[in-house]
Amino acid sequence: MGTESQSATPASLEIDNRTDEQKKIDEWLPITSSRNATWYYSAFHNVTAMVGAGVLSLPSALAALGWGPGVVVLILSWVITLYTLWQMVEMHEMVPGKRFDRYHELGQYAFGEKLGLWIVVPQQLMCEIGVDIVYMVTGGKSLQKVHELLCRNNCNNWKTSYFIMIFASVHFFLAHLPNFNSISLVSLAAAIMSLSYSIIAWAASIRKGVQPDVSYGPKYSTTAGNTFGFLNALGDVAFAYAGHNVVLEIQATIPSTPEKKSNGPMWKGVVIAYIVVALCYFPVALVGYWIFGKGVADNILISLEKPTWLIVAANLFVVIHVIGSYQLYAMPVFDMMETLLVKKLGFRPTWKLRFWTRNLYVAFTMFVGITFPFFGALLGFLGGFAFAPTSYYLPCIIWLIIYKPKRYSLSWFTNWICIILGILLTLLSPIGGLRNIIISAKTYGFYQ
Repeated sequence: MGTESQSATPASLEIDNRTDEQKKIDEWLPITSSRNATWYYSAFHNVTAMVGAGVLSLPSALAALGWGPGVVVLILSWVITLYTLWQMVEMHEMVPGKRFDRYHELGQYAFGEKLGLWIVVPQQLMCEIGVDIVYMVTGGKSLQKVHELLCRNNCNNWKTSYFIMIFASVHFFLAHLPNFNSISLVSLAAAIMSLSYSIIAWAASIRKGVQPDVSYGPKYSTTAGNTFGFLNALGDVAFAYAGHNVVLEIQATIPSTPEKKSNGPMWKGVVIAYIVVALCYFPVALVGYWIFGKGVADNILISLEKPTWLIVAANLFVVIHVIGSYQLYAMPVFDMMETLLVKKLGFRPTWKLRFWTRNLYVAFTMFVGITFPFFGALLGFLGGFAFAPTSYYLPCIIWLIIYKPKRYSLSWFTNWICIILGILLTLLSPIGGLRNIIISAKTYGFYQ
């Protein structure tokens, strides 16, 4: 399961039964190869993981939910996911001398070796691969928006597919950075960009002013449309809190000793990150809906046209951010693929293996993004179906299994409330997202 702490104490040396070959493999794998990160690495990695394409869809989600339910869902999601993130940080080193460096290792400890893999790995892969596909679409469409704003009437009518391929070309190079610490500068730039374009989104909205024909009534003209739109909006909000899928992997990069465990600096970084998340999410969602009402686009930057230079800058910031965020979510996938190939299938840990596996992964996400560039519908479907389990209630289930809090205690009630709300989110929100995908597919010409 977990990789043991690399502290130089006798206790940790006694329980480290790995062979020299196993140690070399662990030092080669992306997650366990470097453990010299600090709390501020945790902060900007978590900001990059959390604040992404989802923040741009929050005004649209609020329009589908309405003022009352929308504000409640936003606040509840922030509180619940902060609580479950705290649980994961605490569980990273709950067994003395052992570190659960990967989400599935924690699942294996709670559910058993085989069942833990089957419960966690499919969910985590859907999340991470799903995010990367959505970010392919987001990066490509943001580049397309920049192109349209700069050339105006003299534009070549380039397909969205071309811009997605331009965006993907960057990742054919960045994907070969070996581990989390090697993408730190990319992640830091992404974190700064996320805060920057969030500020631009709500500040430019205020400058534009409340639209003359603004309406805060039902977003769709039919009862079915409003019902499914409400469900899809729940998924949009869930998508905005996807950082749990990489939190243990981020914490694995922080050094730990029996005297000073990794949970201290990790939690400090998480708290700072969540403050930044609040500063990004709430103003964008509330101001965006206030200015544009039910007519706001599923990506608020599309609703903004002027000042041109500022909207161009915001879209470029989005591109830089999703470049970093793509790599952050891709790294655990690379780790899973390389672990399978080296430890299970006997491949040698070489640069050639990384070259082919990582390039194939980037090509796959690019191909799916080009085929299904339905930004809003993808967020809603993936948000409920994939992200709700790993972010909202799977940590609570693991906590109940491992710590066994006293029945009817505050901890017991808190975890069960999160589990019930999370399961409802998982069951309901994909329905709206799937309907929107089907509707979008009817009017979309593939590869155009």
